[in-house]
Amino acid sequence: MRERLLNMSSLTPSPSPGGRGGRVTAMSSAVVFAYHNVGVRCLSVLLARGVEVPLVVTHRDNPKETIWFDSVAELAALHGIPVITPDNPNAPEVIAQIRALQPDFFFSFYYREMLKRELLEIPKSGALNMHGSLLPKYRGRVPVNWAIIHGETETGSTLHYMTEKPDNGDIVAQQAVPILPNDTALQVFQKVTVAAEMALHDVLPALLAGTAPKLKQDLSKGGYFGGRKAEDGVIDWSRSAQEIHNLVRAVAPPYPGATTMLMGKPMRILQTMLTKCRLEGKTPAFYVKEGKAYAICGRDLLRVVRFEMDGVEMNTAEFAAKYGTEKFEFNC
Repeated sequence: MRERLLNMSSLTPSPSPGGRGGRVTAMSSAVVFAYHNVGVRCLSVLLARGVEVPLVVTHRDNPKETIWFDSVAELAALHGIPVITPDNPNAPEVIAQIRALQPDFFFSFYYREMLKRELLEIPKSGALNMHGSLLPKYRGRVPVNWAIIHGETETGSTLHYMTEKPDNGDIVAQQAVPILPNDTALQVFQKVTVAAEMALHDVLPALLAGTAPKLKQDLSKGGYFGGRKAEDGVIDWSRSAQEIHNLVRAVAPPYPGATTMLMGKPMRILQTMLTKCRLEGKTPAFYVKEGKAYAICGRDLLRVVRFEMDGVEMNTAEFAAKYGTEKFEFNC
């Protein structure tokens, strides 16, 4: 045991604080606006790097929303950080509360409300936001879902300065991740969450030291996208198999799912796979053959791996036993 202790004492010293893996040399403070898994992971990075967080601003969970993600409020409570959940973060009383803290930075990690100028002018060293795309692509809402719908093979996370206009401030850091052909929005979002953690972790020492890069965005290379509603997931069977496959995986659970009508009943398609089959002049239809389910869309044949009929998920054998194996036309 004594020999082991001697060997441990002879190890080289740890890197000085502020290095790539260390803590910052001078205590910086940040008010954090955060929600969702990205909020949890990025707040964790700030705390690990030694940033003082005197206040977390987050959202109350919406009882009408499927809450499948981690809680920023619970993480803050674990660390004894005060939490507020204002309906309007730009309200005068909220601004006064935050101004009194005199923070060096604001960080917004998947917080859902826009911060207006009076708030953004408070932090001495700037306000930064973590966005779930490779800006300037897919500025705005649900960028992961939009990237999949448009057939992108890559996305990522971007840390940028906030202005009153959404997602158009100077870029501080980016981390790319691949989108594989059958990835769902949940799988891509999990990658984007890790990308956000990596981007923030790597650039934070330089950011706190005032030496982080600032890259102006060329907005002509991207576009702004709005939020999506459940009705946006209705399948247009005149589209190609690739387009429908992209929609299915972009809105797969825990999102509302891609929907259609079959035999007058609501059908939700949860997972598909592309095939190499080409058809001529076929009417959009659904059928089961040799234990596998297929959808005819345009001139393509799309394999349907998982689906629900009338709110109940069933396999192909159950469908065939109940409805048969003939071709059933979609109610387009």
